[in-house]
Amino acid sequence: QVQLVESGGGLVQAGGSLRLSCTASGRTFSSERMGWFRQAPGKEREFVARISSSGYLTYYTNSVKGRFTISRDNAKNTVYLQMNSLKPEDTAVYYCAAGGSIYSASYKPDYWGQGTQVTVSS
Repeated sequence: QVQLVESGGGLVQAGGSLRLSCTASGRTFSSERMGWFRQAPGKEREFVARISSSGYLTYYTNSVKGRFTISRDNAKNTVYLQMNSLKPEDTAVYYCAAGGSIYSASYKPDYWGQGTQVTVSS
């Protein structure tokens, strides 16, 4: 059974940093893309970032470019999201995603984590 387990969420002041981690178990994703999504209260889940299997290609939603960095360690079956210069509008539940495909320029994962809360206070 595939499981994605996120960690690293919490409460931080605006301008601060957090690093999210997501470790997969049940299968390896070293040859597949992985990514992060988020869902703020009252809003739909949105794409944040994704990374190719090799780690060489990364993509970000415009609102986090220059502030967030996605990376991965295939030996650990883990993907990371370094979040700097956090803003109150970054407050959301952050979900790890793995596998899947790109349809009409949108990332459609096969697997999801349970989510970790990130709260940025002003």
